[in-house]
Amino acid sequence: MVADASRVRVDSEFAPLRTVVVSRSEFRAPADAAVFGHTLPVEPGAVEILDAVWGKDFGEVYPDKQRAWEAERAELTAVLRRYGVEVLRPRLFTDAEKAATGPAGYANFFVRDPWFTVGDHVIEGVLQFPHRRAEVLPSRELLLDRVLPSTARYVSLPQPEIVAPGQAGPGPFLEGGDVLVLGDQVFVGCSGMATNELGYRWLAKYLEPFGFTVTLVRLPAHVLHLDCALGLVRQGLLIACPDRLPDGLPAPLRGWDMIEVDEDEAAAMATNGLPIDADTYITDPEFARVGDALKERGVIVEYIDFSVSRLFGGAFRCSTQPLLRAQAATHR
Repeated sequence: MVADASRVRVDSEFAPLRTVVVSRSEFRAPADAAVFGHTLPVEPGAVEILDAVWGKDFGEVYPDKQRAWEAERAELTAVLRRYGVEVLRPRLFTDAEKAATGPAGYANFFVRDPWFTVGDHVIEGVLQFPHRRAEVLPSRELLLDRVLPSTARYVSLPQPEIVAPGQAGPGPFLEGGDVLVLGDQVFVGCSGMATNELGYRWLAKYLEPFGFTVTLVRLPAHVLHLDCALGLVRQGLLIACPDRLPDGLPAPLRGWDMIEVDEDEAAAMATNGLPIDADTYITDPEFARVGDALKERGVIVEYIDFSVSRLFGGAFRCSTQPLLRAQAATHR
């Protein structure tokens, strides 16, 4: 089945996935920790591995891991296509783009974050980490190809001011990993490491006139994105790490059946699976306990080893960005 290329919309986290963008696997770390200015938000076991790549291309330092990383995304693509999902890929960075990023480095590895879709609104965000600021560029071609001819709206956040070389001002910052969609309810995570309050306020101001309710979800300072703490599987069923939700679940989700994961499981990306639809879910065999709990609730579970992708602090949701998750042709 090939999706209708004229349609662009996302109705929820678990509406049938029809068209999706799957990430590439490009990463050059910033020149050094001082240039980066932050602790890398990576899977706990990855710190020693990534300490070897400051200022270097990951694939040059770890060619075997690079091949395995690319194979993970290829397997994800194959599974999605087996379920009839149309899969698109961003292009790779050009040499000019790589050169332009300078000592900040570059990343083209988690397409979830630089842009996202809510209803029929496609929004380019602004990323906090300097090495990810150019990450939207490899997606721009397919956005122009798919979004401009559609009826979807296409907007972008204002770029942050620069207060010093390599240092941005207060934003707004808004990243797709912090944005979960449930019909006209939109949940926005905010730890300050990625999305900040200005980003949340910008999104609320933009979406609320279209009938959306946008809810801020506080996260601890060490949690990069909301999808590292909470995942919606189907109506009434979710996976969550209570330790990463200091205010508890957002009010509209209270009373849902919750599969709990602890801090260690969440840090390894146990909440970051991907529903293909309300009955089918992709996760890593590392989270077989979660998979078993889903199967007990009648969900079909597809397992893909994503151990290299998880080194970088993301998994299946981070590696995908839906352009079409909808039942029928409807418009907001």
